[in-house]
Amino acid sequence: MANPDKKRARASGAAQGPGQGRPLPKIALGDPYLLPYAERLSERMRRARDAERRLTGGRTDLADFASGHEYFGLHFSGGRWVFREWAPNAAAVLLTGDFNGWRETPDYALERVSDAGVWERTWPAGALRHGQLYKLRMRWSGGGGDRLPAWGRRMVQDAHTRIFCAQVWNPPEPHAWRIPRFRRNFQSPLIYETHVGMAQEEGRVGTFAEFRERMIPRIADAGYNTIQLMAVQEHPYYGSFGYHVTNFFALSSRFGTPEEFKALVDAAHEAGLAVIMDIVHSHAAKNEVEGISRFDGTLHQFFHQGPRGNHELWDSRCFNYGKSEVLHFLLSNCRFWLDEYNLDGFRFDGITSMLYFHHGLGSAFTSYDQYFDGVDEDAVSYLALANKVIHSVRPGAITVAEDVSGMPGLAAPLEKGGAGFDYRLAMGVPDYWIKLIKHKRDEDWHVGALWHELTNRRHDEKTVSYAESHDQALVGDQTLIFRLIGSDMYTRMSVRNPSLAVERGLALHKMIRLVTLGTAGHGYLNFMGNEFGHPEWIDFPREGNNWSYHYARRQWSLRDDPLLSYRFLADFDREMLVLSRLFRLLDHQDLRHLSEHCDDATLAFERAGLLFLFNFHPSKSFADYPVAASPGEYQLILDTDAKCFGGQGRLAPNQRYVSMLLDSPPGPGIRVYLPARTAIVLYKPGRPG
Repeated sequence: MANPDKKRARASGAAQGPGQGRPLPKIALGDPYLLPYAERLSERMRRARDAERRLTGGRTDLADFASGHEYFGLHFSGGRWVFREWAPNAAAVLLTGDFNGWRETPDYALERVSDAGVWERTWPAGALRHGQLYKLRMRWSGGGGDRLPAWGRRMVQDAHTRIFCAQVWNPPEPHAWRIPRFRRNFQSPLIYETHVGMAQEEGRVGTFAEFRERMIPRIADAGYNTIQLMAVQEHPYYGSFGYHVTNFFALSSRFGTPEEFKALVDAAHEAGLAVIMDIVHSHAAKNEVEGISRFDGTLHQFFHQGPRGNHELWDSRCFNYGKSEVLHFLLSNCRFWLDEYNLDGFRFDGITSMLYFHHGLGSAFTSYDQYFDGVDEDAVSYLALANKVIHSVRPGAITVAEDVSGMPGLAAPLEKGGAGFDYRLAMGVPDYWIKLIKHKRDEDWHVGALWHELTNRRHDEKTVSYAESHDQALVGDQTLIFRLIGSDMYTRMSVRNPSLAVERGLALHKMIRLVTLGTAGHGYLNFMGNEFGHPEWIDFPREGNNWSYHYARRQWSLRDDPLLSYRFLADFDREMLVLSRLFRLLDHQDLRHLSEHCDDATLAFERAGLLFLFNFHPSKSFADYPVAASPGEYQLILDTDAKCFGGQGRLAPNQRYVSMLLDSPPGPGIRVYLPARTAIVLYKPGRPG
């Protein structure tokens, strides 16, 4: 992420744009590198406002406009069924299903009711029943074919033919929300990134019901406060990790029913956990029978025409964010998941691909010019409108942008010239850890460079930091623990038979996670299993692995076995998060660098009234190591080397340190014993966190 050290501009609120006589966008006031682009930023704000006026006509608010899911699709209301679909190029649209022998019958033919291409039909209550299967038979000039409804809420796949059908869903006993409106009791999210299908240990696809019963208690006990669910929207290819979506309003049926998912969300809320989902609006699967590509016979109904409509690297379709009907579809999709499933927000996937015509390919984003070159301004406007809808419908919602480019303003408020996301992922941090471990011995780690990389972010935007996510766990890559320990993970993880590689890996794994959390901006993320150092990668069933589920699972028994070292990492992770919550670590933005010593490989910083001390040196332990600190008495409250966390126990638990005058660094400070490959956290009793 290009983010050079910035001198804060001393511009007042009355500052004017260069030669324009208009107020500068507020995000440019705090970043002088943005001043040359102030007019571009102002134009972005204007485009978003114009798009909103175009969509609403000034007759309604944007959140009400984003309610297409209540109009389109199949609904049972007032004792009758009504179905509507948008297909402007279609010449005829019919419902075929097990209710009419999958034949084309006049009584299930839709009528075109508008010049814009809206098709509609109503039926009495007995015409359709809950659980029946159906498709759309679409006809257009020169062709036709079967399609699944674009606004359909329920799709199921036949276990034998693998064919998807839409399903009538009107259960006699719909889910009654136990917590209709969840209100989170935390400010900073501690996110547990997870996947329902691979959250169980058996070699199969897990279910919503199993996740509710087994995983929610585990996540709550581990200390996280937010669940981020992957692969929620329907996707035919399981191995896509849910990122090749075909049915944007349909819950992935391979995990269970809508009622079972609602019960999962309710249970999470009862446990105090917010639930956000990965939402994929950056592209769509190319599937035509199952998806919305060539839905009405044209390739440009939802997507751009020609090459711009294809994402060659992802083999998918690219939305046309300048088209009003597409904005209606996507904005309604944002609201739908909030309305229907009581979710608490979204992680928007693949933002970089949306933002730039080049999809971020071949660009290193090393200068501000690249943030404003080749930008799809319609996509920027859409993201701003999406955030406005989400926060209007659910004021406490969490939105997170996954963007590798570092475009300024994504996580800045709309009124300041930003796109309105609450957070952006600090994607450079996991990349840095992988490069560091892969290319340098830990003897050669430079703590100054480490500090810079962990804190190098836009301080006017909130970020979520993480040491690794699902990206680093996929087949073809390696998790941090696997890079640290290697093959000894298969033979030497017993507490009775450790190796030097295991001892090193455990020590550094804990230190990496603690320093990442301690320096994080405003949130922290972990992918399921990484908290205990899950030993193997993720590989979904595919032809190349003989359609095996062996690596599409999580081995919780390893974490729970008292004779294996995995429990040490899990126990440390939990205590680390306890400390974070207790002192509201991420709510405090008072991160203060105290010292670093490259030869000693030591680093010290202060945050939320806590002293964080790290000794990354592989062999040097330091007695009476001087650390600058304000006068008073300090107590040891977290020690990565404690025996309960698989360490050597070289420090006495709960020991106290009294400040004194130091010669170097001059002034008040403390002297500590700082063992090799150890991090400690000290607290000053009586000082509020």
